[in-house]
Amino acid sequence: MKEFFRRTRKSFDSDQSAETVQIPDDLWVKCPSCRELIYRKELNDNLKVCPKCSHHMRMSAREWVGLLDVGSFSETDANLLPTDPLGFVTPDDTYANKLKKSQHRTGMTDAMLTGVGSINRMWIGIGVGDFSFMGASMGSVYGERLARAAEQAAKLNIPLLTINTSGGARQQEGVIALMQMAKVTMALSRLAEAGQPHIAVMIDPCYGGVTASYPSVADVIIAEPGANIGFAGKRLIEQIIRQKLPAGFQTAEFMLKNGMVDMVVSRSDLRDVLDRLLRHYNARSKPPVVQAQAEPELAGYAQGRA
Repeated sequence: MKEFFRRTRKSFDSDQSAETVQIPDDLWVKCPSCRELIYRKELNDNLKVCPKCSHHMRMSAREWVGLLDVGSFSETDANLLPTDPLGFVTPDDTYANKLKKSQHRTGMTDAMLTGVGSINRMWIGIGVGDFSFMGASMGSVYGERLARAAEQAAKLNIPLLTINTSGGARQQEGVIALMQMAKVTMALSRLAEAGQPHIAVMIDPCYGGVTASYPSVADVIIAEPGANIGFAGKRLIEQIIRQKLPAGFQTAEFMLKNGMVDMVVSRSDLRDVLDRLLRHYNARSKPPVVQAQAEPELAGYAQGRA
């Protein structure tokens, strides 16, 4: 995302002949929502949000780091690498080979990127999932990096921001993957004991054990517009309960209406919202003490709030 805010114009060499200019094949992107063709540069300049229908497309973990101040991000625990503890094999491929392919394709070593950075000079810990790496499934390295990020934030006495997208626990690691849910949640409880908040941003898609664990117990839960958030998928639930679910089920707006998230924030507004939240938590001011009345004047309170 850093490149979206800071782009340098490139000019063609006037002496270069037309025959030597190579035109890229991926100049245009089709929006998966409205199906309109979008010039890739225009899409990138708009933070990968469709300028026609405002559909929020997926971004890599490295692009999400662009939320932070320029040059402030310092990656942590990059030396933690995934292994194949179960020797998991399928008819198509082995888990070890899938890891290598994902690492080569994405440039990531695992689905979770962690580090420390700042937003408007306010320091935070950060953990970002990358869906392009095996569906951002939570395995041992994912969980360990995030748990360490929470513990480091507690030690440094700074808030923790997580950007969450996932298909759930990584099946190739079995129960080792499942235990990461409890491990990360316990690490976040130590962050809470240190008096620091966990702000979770849920982006499309966010399912399974990730949704069921640490983002859902954050101090502030933010969702992107139209993001699909849930545990099991809509069709699976319909098959089990044998009922049709309402339109928009499991979308960010549905979750907001039913009290599962605190706010829905567009990508272009996210940095400003995070800035306000961090300033609020960093204020450290004590809440005002008011003597309670025997019979609170609820009607008057309601009028004052109107």
